[in-house]
Amino acid sequence: MATRKIITNQVAIMGAGPAGLMLSHLLATSGIDSTVIEVRSHKDISETVRAGILEHGTVNMLVDSGISDRVLRDGDRHDGIELRFNGESHRIDFKELVGESVWLYPQTDVFLDLAARRKADGGDVRYSVTDTAVHDIEGKPRVWFTDADGVEYEIQADFVVGADGSRSHCRFQIPEAHRKWYFHEYPFAWFGILAEAPHSADELIYANSANGFALISQRTESVQRMYFQCDSKENVADWDDDRIWAEFRSRVNGNGFELKEGPVIDKMVLPFRSFVHTPMRHGNLFLAGDAAHTVPPTGAKGLNLAIHDVKVLFEGLDSYFRSGSTQLLDSFSSRALDRVWKAQQFSYWMTTMLHTPAEADDFSRARQLGELNSVVSSRHGMAYLAEAYTGWPSP
Repeated sequence: MATRKIITNQVAIMGAGPAGLMLSHLLATSGIDSTVIEVRSHKDISETVRAGILEHGTVNMLVDSGISDRVLRDGDRHDGIELRFNGESHRIDFKELVGESVWLYPQTDVFLDLAARRKADGGDVRYSVTDTAVHDIEGKPRVWFTDADGVEYEIQADFVVGADGSRSHCRFQIPEAHRKWYFHEYPFAWFGILAEAPHSADELIYANSANGFALISQRTESVQRMYFQCDSKENVADWDDDRIWAEFRSRVNGNGFELKEGPVIDKMVLPFRSFVHTPMRHGNLFLAGDAAHTVPPTGAKGLNLAIHDVKVLFEGLDSYFRSGSTQLLDSFSSRALDRVWKAQQFSYWMTTMLHTPAEADDFSRARQLGELNSVVSSRHGMAYLAEAYTGWPSP
């Protein structure tokens, strides 16, 4: 076997999605060396269409850390959302309630901004790698990989960060006796579409109806993204444009509101679940983002949680390399999980409040409407939703 080429640095990062690239960028601003490896190609990641609602804290990190201010120029600031039920819309005014906003900015664009910044700064980011393996996480970690040209490498680092997504290789490096998984499967999925149509609304509409949930979002001036609740085994081939739009109309239209329709150019079924891996650290391996947790998309928390993980982890690594203190690294898992569980609760609450179970009886349906009404008729109820949706303050 050929001798592996050695890379020696302080942090090895598995995964070049937003979490891994953001961490690499923040470390570089403090003079901390890192290598990022990714099994996917840059092209594959950049062409993976992902929605994106960014909390104000995530936007601030992108701008203030010097990555890019493109989110402020090309993104859409949303100062609220609409909850729609019984055919009526109720606006949750984020600005008035908690003084914050969110930004509609696709995750793909977040990746492109981060990747461009790391390239411009000469960051060591390697795409399309194979044969990855992590060794000695309880001692001096080593990461093996083969690059796109077939050259074999070994990274020798002080720490390894698993930011390698929901199918994480890194999480399985933690011995089973030292980890616990929390898992919840939801009994429905989202049927998502991209449609060539103008905006139906200026802000997101979360619609509850007897026929199920629908989410009306935006993408560009001429292409919109929308979802409706469906069975997780639904086959997209069974749905033509007429059937799709009829389903949306049955859940959203009414009392003078009508969706703006057009040709459907993409459609998919998105099952979702809640998952938490604890702890988020073992030895000198740390987990971040989807490698450690996933949430249903109803609360718009996935990417924002990943960025918060990175913020907390960077603080710990920066403190360690500056002063030798392990205090913040030792508390990383508990600090990150505190926000993860708040986000799990919020996402679960939004999901169960807005989706209509297939087996719901009359009582369940009336109770659900009572819950929605209790939120929109109470300033405190709306303020809780607004604070959670726009992002809790960091401790």
